[in-house]
Amino acid sequence: MSVDHKMDSSRRTLLLATSAAGGVAAVATAVPFVASLTPSERAKAAGAPVEADVSKLKPGEMMTVEWRGKPVWILRRTPEMLASLDKTDEKVSDPNSEEPQQPDYAKNKHRSIKPEYLVTVGICTHLGCSPSEKFKVGAEGGMTADWPGGFLCPCHGSLFDLAGRVYSSMPAPTNLEIPPHQYLADTTILVGDDGKA
Repeated sequence: MSVDHKMDSSRRTLLLATSAAGGVAAVATAVPFVASLTPSERAKAAGAPVEADVSKLKPGEMMTVEWRGKPVWILRRTPEMLASLDKTDEKVSDPNSEEPQQPDYAKNKHRSIKPEYLVTVGICTHLGCSPSEKFKVGAEGGMTADWPGGFLCPCHGSLFDLAGRVYSSMPAPTNLEIPPHQYLADTTILVGDDGKA
């Protein structure tokens, strides 16, 4: 072997070792940088869909989940609650949900996919207050004798029926918002994603 051949072989080994070390260093530097570009867990949670297990929700009960920083109410309506919607049709300002406050699949009398479950954002459309539940019928719930049940916004007195439809002549201009949602199973609702996107 000549001296030139020995030198070329050592140079080649040094070049390969240096290249490998440089490649490892580049990857080690790039991984944290690329990872910093992905959204944080908090950012993901802020807009991410939320699963709600409604298996333990009894008829007449309501639960709240948080989606995009907003309270989302899931109300399991009783047959009596659903029957009350017929009585409020003439009292609400948008009985057929013509205003775009809900996805097309919730543009019906009960404003839901399944009549039994109401899924709505619990924020008044007037000034963003959170209405109170007033499910007890009549004066028993602190309302008028003919009150069929629903929601009351304590800030300025807006009334909503058990489908989240606002009563006529109230400060709230529109019905409560129905968020996009879908059923993953009979008792599991995914709020924030309706599978249409």
